[in-house]
Amino acid sequence: MVRTFLHGTLLSAALALAGPALAQEAALLSVDGPNGSRSYDLPALQALGEAQISTSTVWTEGVHGFTGVPLARILADAGIATGPGSTGEVSATAINDYAISIPLAEIGPDVPLVAYLMDDREMSVRDKGPLWIVYPYDADRQYQTEVIYSRSIWQLNRLSTAPVP
Repeated sequence: MVRTFLHGTLLSAALALAGPALAQEAALLSVDGPNGSRSYDLPALQALGEAQISTSTVWTEGVHGFTGVPLARILADAGIATGPGSTGEVSATAINDYAISIPLAEIGPDVPLVAYLMDDREMSVRDKGPLWIVYPYDADRQYQTEVIYSRSIWQLNRLSTAPVP
């Protein structure tokens, strides 16, 4: 019994020390689309090509630099078309099951961004991470609406589309 407790304690301590390394390889995002399901860890998201947005938000103080992948690239990788002429919506769901929908036709090639870094640092769940859909709010008034703010979901972990009838 003491040996089991000690082994469990040592294992827990080892996992706690390895936590950041293991978190890098864990799936951060799952995408369900017409071609099935895909999972993305941080290196898989980074391999899609990084983009950056510098903007203030209504949830943070000051201007921040966000690094991530345009939502359109993630969806294209999963076989989901976006942009003008596209039909349907993508549902974005957070860790706490909060969900929003974004019309596929309103997703541009660069905006919105699925950010995984804020000011060159990974975002913890406590700091709206690990993934946050952000728009360049300061760039244009079209990004300063309640609709856009409602689509700016943080703690994102799932994207899915439903077939269009």
